[in-house]
Amino acid sequence: MQTYDFIVVGSGSAGSVVAERLSASGRFSVLVLEAGGTDRRFYVQMPLGYGKTFFDPAVNWNYKTEPDPGLAGNVDHWPRGKLLGGSSSINAMVWIRGAREDFDAWAAAGNAGWGFDDLLPVFKALEDNQAGADQWRGVGGPLHITDCSTSVHPLTKRYLAAASQAGLPFNPDFNGASQEGVGIYQITTKNGRRMSAARAFLRPAMKRNNVRVEINALATRILFDGKRAVGIEYLQNGETKNAHAGREVILSGGSVNSPQLLQLSGVGPSALLGALGIAVVHANKNVGANLQDHVGINYTFRGKLPTLNQILRPWWGKLMVGMQYMLMRSGPLSLSMNNAGGFFRTDPATARPNMQLYFQAFSTVIPKSGERPILTPDPWPGFSIGLSNCRPSSRGEIMIRTANPRDYPKIVANAFSTEADVAEMLAAVKFIRKIAAMPTMADIIEEEVLPGPSITSDADLIQDFRKRSGTVYHPVSTCRMGPDATAAVVDPRLRVHGLAGLRVIDASIFPDNITGNTNAASIMTGWKGAELVLEDQK
Repeated sequence: MQTYDFIVVGSGSAGSVVAERLSASGRFSVLVLEAGGTDRRFYVQMPLGYGKTFFDPAVNWNYKTEPDPGLAGNVDHWPRGKLLGGSSSINAMVWIRGAREDFDAWAAAGNAGWGFDDLLPVFKALEDNQAGADQWRGVGGPLHITDCSTSVHPLTKRYLAAASQAGLPFNPDFNGASQEGVGIYQITTKNGRRMSAARAFLRPAMKRNNVRVEINALATRILFDGKRAVGIEYLQNGETKNAHAGREVILSGGSVNSPQLLQLSGVGPSALLGALGIAVVHANKNVGANLQDHVGINYTFRGKLPTLNQILRPWWGKLMVGMQYMLMRSGPLSLSMNNAGGFFRTDPATARPNMQLYFQAFSTVIPKSGERPILTPDPWPGFSIGLSNCRPSSRGEIMIRTANPRDYPKIVANAFSTEADVAEMLAAVKFIRKIAAMPTMADIIEEEVLPGPSITSDADLIQDFRKRSGTVYHPVSTCRMGPDATAAVVDPRLRVHGLAGLRVIDASIFPDNITGNTNAASIMTGWKGAELVLEDQK
């Protein structure tokens, strides 16, 4: 049996950081188990290549939810990274930390050390922000963050001006003093290449003699000695293998895979485990429960001015931007599809923003035959203004279907399952139209394509966003953190309640979702979690 001090299951946004931090001193040996393969693929490294990885089973788990009544019975597509770097290798790269109030609420709920003032030094330590250092931003860290303010599409300025006319202030830094307003998104790239957690953290760690990374290694079970985790059973190349952890087993599989592996290993709702013939090691009804996610929708417009559609659709345009990227590592392929966005309140009485905006200078309404919409820009000048809710009250769950580790778990998202979520989304989509009606934007709009001018009543708007909304890929809280073992899965030091030698360190521990994209907070969790592990070593 292989023996290491630590076994980290998952090499994603948190797991890559955990492996790097635990191995940095040279004191401890670390084994990283990744179910997927390498991240050394062209469309992974090219920022806009995530349009190609969005459905690619070679790098993507391609999960599906159960038919969701809140989404008009639709089955939602949930891409999750299945490769080194995890979802940080296939995401849209937007760098948003979350609001001060998010983390202060975590601390107020009894999670000592997780308030904003506790976490700001962590964020600054891991960052190398191109915009420069100040009281909010860090430089010199392993993760490079690109300032895109000089390279976005010209239409972005019209969006910013129209949003200002609609009452939203310009915000030069969503990771600064406040989130509210509109501005240009910072993204995780460097020199025109994706800066995933694998590139920033794991690959430097892999150069150390005390780190071993096994790819195509599917963790199937946590090995226990009584109530103590002592190792991992995994499948690799058709062979079952065991690895022993002398100190701790750390789950960093994310909000789908971490609760799945706990349940497969006998940690979870006792009735579910018993029905599947899995011996209960520790009963905890919260494993896989409390699922939270951000849900979003795009409003798409036909414009009077050229958009990226006119460049990214024709063969000569693809050749041009391809050459620009290959020779200069610049141009549209070096950016995210979300050039800009912002945060706003659907009700002025709301204490802080509850909605996030996205601006995309292209549209994908009409796919080619047999092709998914995300891959082909429309043949006319189109652009989209999108949004997602920040702190929805709807809750779902992720539970295993069988005792077979290869079988995907059952994902019940329960989107828009509360009246509050429906009401705020209705107000939010009306605000998109308000932005589009401002003079700076209205001057260049030919027509609203989706949902279209015939959709005007509240009932029709609600029906439309139920039909067309979907995840924006920020599932959290399925192994939520909290001091009360009856209401949480891990304690504030990320140790699994009721067990020894076992932690969960990834976005599944979030007590509640944050205001914005979750990748930054996931990476922070990896850094913070590794600090806690090291503090507890004797």
